Amino acid sequence: MNESKYISPTTNGSPLDPATGLSGRRITRFSPPPFSHIPVMAESVTEIFSTVPSGPILDATIGGGGHSYGILKSREDLNVIGIDQDPEALAAANSKLAQFANRVSLIHGRFDDLSGVAKQIGNQKLSGFLFDLGVSSYQLDNPLRGFSFRNEGPLDMRMNPESQITAGEYVNEATQEELASLLYNYGDEKYSKRIARAIVSMRPILTTKELADIIRDAIPARSKRSPGHPARRSFQALRIAVNCEIEILESSIREAIRLLKIGGRGVVLSYHSGEDKVVKRTLRQLAGLNTSNSKYHPEVRQPKEILLLARKAQRATSEETLRNPRASSALLRKFEKVSES
Repeated sequence: MNESKYISPTTNGSPLDPATGLSGRRITRFSPPPFSHIPVMAESVTEIFSTVPSGPILDATIGGGGHSYGILKSREDLNVIGIDQDPEALAAANSKLAQFANRVSLIHGRFDDLSGVAKQIGNQKLSGFLFDLGVSSYQLDNPLRGFSFRNEGPLDMRMNPESQITAGEYVNEATQEELASLLYNYGDEKYSKRIARAIVSMRPILTTKELADIIRDAIPARSKRSPGHPARRSFQALRIAVNCEIEILESSIREAIRLLKIGGRGVVLSYHSGEDKVVKRTLRQLAGLNTSNSKYHPEVRQPKEILLLARKAQRATSEETLRNPRASSALLRKFEKVSES
C-alpha cells in the first residue's frame, strides 16, 4: 500500500457531514447515539478481583466504565486506572464512575503504551488488570464511526479518531494481494481472494454500506445462507488492521503482567480466534506450560510467572447471551501472578 493518505469524505471534520468524496457521491449526516455499552461477564470479572491485594486495578480498555463500576462498587480498597484511545469512551466512563471520582484516574491512550500507568502507580504495583478487547457496542452502533456493515457510514473504523489511517485507506489504496492477505489472516475469510478482487474492481468505495454490498455480492450464493452477515469477517479484519490490534497484544499483556504484584490477577476478554490464539499462547508460556504444538518436538517449558486459574477459556452463560448477543463470542482467560520474572 502506498504512503499517500486516504481522502476522507468530510468538509469540517465530521466524517458524515454532507460532502462529495472521491467519486462525487454524497454521504448523509447522522446524529450519534448516546454512548452505551453492556460489559460482558461483568459479574465474573468482579468476582475474579474479589480476593486480590488492595491497590490499583488497570482497566486497559475502559470503554463506558461498566467493568470498572462493578469493581469499584465491590471493594473500597481498590482504585482504577482506566485507559482508552477513544475520547468519547473516556467521557462516558468519567460520567459512569463519577461517584468514585477520588478512586479513578483516566488516561487517553492505547494499552501498548503503559508508561502513563507506571507514572500513576509510582513504586507500587498493580493489584489486577483487565483487557476487554475488540469493539464496543457504541462504536458498532454509531454510524459516524464506520465500524458496522449494517449502517451507512464512512469507511473509518478508528478507535482513536486522531489516528492517521482509516479503513478507507486500506480499501481504496491497498493492492489486491494485500487486501486478500488482510481478510484471510485477520478475518478467517475463505473467500478473501474473491472479495479482494471485487473491492479493487469497484473502487473508489466511500461508505460501509457500499463495501458491505460489494462483499455480499462477491461470495457464492450458498455461503449467503450461513448465519450472520456475509461482510462480518471482512469488517472485523479491516478494524483489526486499522487499529493494529493483534500486533500490540502480546507485548502489552507481558508488560501489564510485569507491573502486576504477586497475588495480583489478570483477566483478558477476547472475541475472535486470532486474538484468543495470541492470548492463550502468551499465558501458557508465562505459566510455564508446554508451548509445542507438535508431538515430534520436545516439550518446551518456561519459568512459571503466573498460575492459570482455569485451563480453558470461560464463556458467557446462555442467560447473558440472550440479554447481550455480543457476549456469545467472548472468551475469558484469568490468571494470578505467582513470581517475578
